[in-house]
Amino acid sequence: MSPKRKVQMTVTAYAQPPYQVTSPVTGEVLESFPTATDAEIEQALSGAVEAQRSWAALPLADRAALMLRIADLFEEKADELARLVTAEMGKKVSSGASESRFAADIFRYYAAEGPALLADQPIQAPGQDKAVVQRLPIGIVLGVMPWNYPYYQVARFAAPNLLVGNAVVIKHAENCPWSARAIADLVTEAGVPDGVYANLFASHEQVARLIADSRVRGVSLTGSERAGAVVAQQAGSHLKKVVLELGGSDPYIVLDSDDPAEAARSAWRLRMSNMGQACNSNKRLIVARDLYDDFLAALVHEASGLVPGDPTNLKENEFAPVSSRAAAETLAEQVRDAVDRGATLHVGGEALPGPGAYLQPAVLTDVTPEMRVYHEEVFGPVAVVYAVDSDEEAVRIANDTRFGLGAAVFSRDAERAAAVAARLDVGMTHVNTASAEAADMPFGGSKASGFGRELGALGVDEFTNKRLYYVAE
Repeated sequence: MSPKRKVQMTVTAYAQPPYQVTSPVTGEVLESFPTATDAEIEQALSGAVEAQRSWAALPLADRAALMLRIADLFEEKADELARLVTAEMGKKVSSGASESRFAADIFRYYAAEGPALLADQPIQAPGQDKAVVQRLPIGIVLGVMPWNYPYYQVARFAAPNLLVGNAVVIKHAENCPWSARAIADLVTEAGVPDGVYANLFASHEQVARLIADSRVRGVSLTGSERAGAVVAQQAGSHLKKVVLELGGSDPYIVLDSDDPAEAARSAWRLRMSNMGQACNSNKRLIVARDLYDDFLAALVHEASGLVPGDPTNLKENEFAPVSSRAAAETLAEQVRDAVDRGATLHVGGEALPGPGAYLQPAVLTDVTPEMRVYHEEVFGPVAVVYAVDSDEEAVRIANDTRFGLGAAVFSRDAERAAAVAARLDVGMTHVNTASAEAADMPFGGSKASGFGRELGALGVDEFTNKRLYYVAE
């Protein structure tokens, strides 16, 4: 096999796009928002300091009750909230509504499980001495949020931190100001005191100053490697706790199947979810050689004959735009690079003409390490398919990436699939299911996919002071 292309990662500042809603269907700018002033940043931060003290002093049951009210509002407003993200980044309305309901589930989970998750943990002490580990709030935490799941991503950061008694400051993606503002309004409507949750249309420079500010005790980012490297460097230089959920190039391994065509259809449905714009999407399909021809033929059939549609009313043979024209063009460049270097493009792969953000869904094979798509995250509706002759080869290709978010392995023999899954260097591995996404299931990766966990019991632990409390008798 040819040597791998070297990937350079440089930690530098990068250009600040404006806060504005740009239709991915037409390219029209629907509304623009000014970046926050330094005075507004300071007002939010100083307000959060005072608000957090009062918020942490509330009984846990009172905070949990407000979490339930937030959950109810996410449920009640699901259709309204969905229309906002459809306009902002092209998500299907039904998917946006489902995302809002998932956010509700997350707030409900932490409200219900909070007392147990945050209970004192006894430790065996000598004699009659007593020792416990307490889980206490740390103060103000900053969340730098992405555009692909504007409600779900905020919920999995904000819900556990609000429950534990932290104040939350959110810097949302620049192309999602409507949904960012809607969440802040929803939290206020639920009755959360002013200052406990703040949405800021901050610049990158202001984010850096927030991270440096001694009043901010931790930062979580969900986004690209580039942004993660910048934030991690800034947080590290100021000794701040940081959680990073970055990109992924998840392997989806099919070792055998009674119905290769149905296996391909299932894989394609998952790959097209949110138009492939999910960190843990099945970006690399690794298929046993004896299934490969039938699997590939069915996959190409699924990808063929699709036409661009309106995400507010998407038909069965239509596809939605990706988030922006720039994203569509980046995907097309990745496909073009692969074809130029010898990959086979079976269908799609072109950014359609016009101002919209439509990329014809694509299937690529014969990908080698010289190509960008072998090493880079392909954040859109492009399926990269590999044929393998053994379980050993499947593991090698699956692990031959700097990413390590999730993975899935499918086989009629669950023990065989489990043996392969156990060897994958990822933060989440699954057998005979694509993913286990639920409020109580921890989410996070390894290697360049980041570190730390969100959701579940692990998610509430990240930004707590796990204080030893010892009493000598």
